[in-house]
Amino acid sequence: MELLFATANADKYHEARTILGPSVSIIMPSSLGFSGNIPETGLTLKENALQKALFLWEKFHIPCFADDTGLEVDGLNGAPGICSARYAGPACRPADNIRKLLEEMKDLTNRAARFRCVIALILDGTPRFFEGSVEGSILRTPKGRGGFGYDPVFLPDGFVKTFAEMTEEEKNTISHRKRALEKMALLFA
Repeated sequence: MELLFATANADKYHEARTILGPSVSIIMPSSLGFSGNIPETGLTLKENALQKALFLWEKFHIPCFADDTGLEVDGLNGAPGICSARYAGPACRPADNIRKLLEEMKDLTNRAARFRCVIALILDGTPRFFEGSVEGSILRTPKGRGGFGYDPVFLPDGFVKTFAEMTEEEKNTISHRKRALEKMALLFA
């Protein structure tokens, strides 16, 4: 099965390829000559995932999927949420997002958080949705150099390493994206 993944994010692409393994071939829009922006104006993770998948489905008419992922912090009423990738501004770097998050949380005792991933899959024009999440907490200082995004400050429940301190294999056994991708992969089993 070949699927078009509606992302330009090389980290997400690599993670999805690793998790899904050889039974599903994943291609990026750039491999089809697409270099434009994929719209992302939804108000929820589900709306964004659907919007991205529909955009590429309408353009290429091949099976495709998109995900949208957010970090939801209880003490910040679910923020950064849908704005996770651009929390510190439209052209920010991950380190800027982490700085802003830690500044906003400096006086909070409730540091409970979760990563949540919603996938929209379109095989024949009809969308299907899959969701995965992982509970944890936000550290006061970053730890680790691996991963991407908020991984250096996210400590999954029951673990002593942040996502950034884990090997790729360790992270991929528990990640929110893995949980959502595994649900999607059941369709191809």
